[in-house]
Amino acid sequence: MNWLSEVRWSPYVVGAAIGVLSWFTLLVSRQPLGCSTSFARTAGMIERLFRGRKVDEKPYYREVRPEVDWQWLLVIGMVIGAFLAARLSGDLAAVWVPARWAAAFGTAPLPRLLAALAGGILLGFGSRWADGCTSGHGISGTMQLAVSSWISACCFFSGGILAAWFLYRVVA
Repeated sequence: MNWLSEVRWSPYVVGAAIGVLSWFTLLVSRQPLGCSTSFARTAGMIERLFRGRKVDEKPYYREVRPEVDWQWLLVIGMVIGAFLAARLSGDLAAVWVPARWAAAFGTAPLPRLLAALAGGILLGFGSRWADGCTSGHGISGTMQLAVSSWISACCFFSGGILAAWFLYRVVA
């Protein structure tokens, strides 16, 4: 069980484990592995606190019921698992401004938080517009040989390569 205390796990082992989890999820629940719908469900649950049952009448929430489901619990499990992994490896630390950001843009936490908030909003908007996230399209969709998921996965990798090039070559 020493591997639980490693700071970085093998991407090959983790990738294979995610693949097996995807197969198991599809086999057991007949649903693809994904998590972006959980954030839409959470938005509906939060809106329901203020507007009551009127939320259930919205066309979107008729299709995507604002309720706790297995994908919602998967997201909670990912947060708990990430915390436990960081804790067990000794890598748990509260960092408001990462070193690379500080070197490029300064140490003020507000611009970093605003950039993270804007990135999160764009990510949420994009995943709903694409009707799936990196796990939904990139893992489950490609596993099912969906053309839209392969296009999405190519865009994920292209965007990641461009962002890494920008951060490590242009900004650094």
